[in-house]
Amino acid sequence: MLRDDINNAVKEAMKAKDERKLSTLRMVNSTIKNADIEARGHGKPPLSDADLLGVFQKMIKQRQESVELYDKGGRAELAAQEREEIAVISAYLPKQMSDDEVKKAIANAITETGAAGMKDMGKVIAALRAKYAGQMDFGKASGLVKAALSG
Repeated sequence: MLRDDINNAVKEAMKAKDERKLSTLRMVNSTIKNADIEARGHGKPPLSDADLLGVFQKMIKQRQESVELYDKGGRAELAAQEREEIAVISAYLPKQMSDDEVKKAIANAITETGAAGMKDMGKVIAALRAKYAGQMDFGKASGLVKAALSG
């Protein structure tokens, strides 16, 4: 599904002569193909849409780190380019959860998994990843899970 959407968007960007969007989408396609090849090497099937959301989040995080570095280095044009790429990739992610929704989801996951302490943190994160792939920042979520389990 996501792959088809991206391939259709590539065609539209070509017709519209939108170079930034076209190059970004081609890069996304390339990243997807590389991830599929890596999965095949481990004897796994091609990535599902849920797996692709994780790949997209990783790509966005890399670009956000680049933006910070470019801003610190005074390279505004490169930072703007990275921000444009983030916008294109973000269009394929589901709506991000608010902080309150994340906290509620964490509380539910702790209850569902029966987590009692820090040793159960992996179970809680796994449950969250299964349900909310692409909808929350798991870097922030892990800190919140840690606080909830230790408090």
